[in-house]
Amino acid sequence: MKVLVSWCEAVALIFILKLCFNASYQLTGLQVCSLCGGTVQNNTYVGDFCTLSAGRIDKRCCLANDNSSDPERIIGLDLSSCSLTQMEDLSGASTVVVIDLSLNPITNISDKVFQGFLDLKFLILPEHIACPGGNASWQQMDVKQGKQLCKDQKNMCNQTGQMSMNCPENSLCGPYGPGFFECHCAENYHGYKCLRQAEFPVLKVFGPLAASTVVISFLLWITQRRKAKSL
Repeated sequence: MKVLVSWCEAVALIFILKLCFNASYQLTGLQVCSLCGGTVQNNTYVGDFCTLSAGRIDKRCCLANDNSSDPERIIGLDLSSCSLTQMEDLSGASTVVVIDLSLNPITNISDKVFQGFLDLKFLILPEHIACPGGNASWQQMDVKQGKQLCKDQKNMCNQTGQMSMNCPENSLCGPYGPGFFECHCAENYHGYKCLRQAEFPVLKVFGPLAASTVVISFLLWITQRRKAKSL
């Protein structure tokens, strides 16, 4: 009986941890949408984009999903006129396509704020803030009506999957947001700077781990069973 209870407790613990992880993920997105009060208005960059994309407005975000099996994701973020003086973290909106940060007293924004924003196509900033990555990262940059407009993010690797002078030998370059790229080992290469050839030794790495897990689980089962019999 005690063995059954312990297994139930373990399953319950895993379930609770999973719920906590999902809650923290959702909270991050919720925090981004609630960085200031109000909601996305019509006839704004994000509002018009949300209407064309058949998205759903939630506070300062436009949410959408491709199909019913996928969770909603943020595709538009309107933080204009929010009296923001700094912007350090937007990681909860990394799937965004349009961001409006205009009409805020922001003095400077680090390019790292937009690291990993692969889908970002339209960024509106205060007039004195430069587009992240500069000319090398955007097809078009304009200043209109006191706003800096950054349009159509460029691929920093010129073409995804091509060899890059900036990546180690035997690796491929991939975009990673405006002004950023990341290097992935080419097929059949792995390890430090992709210097090791042949497939990743999955069996050698995970085989002993799986075997030890099975042995430990068996020993725990035997121990719990003996305790149950003694009672």
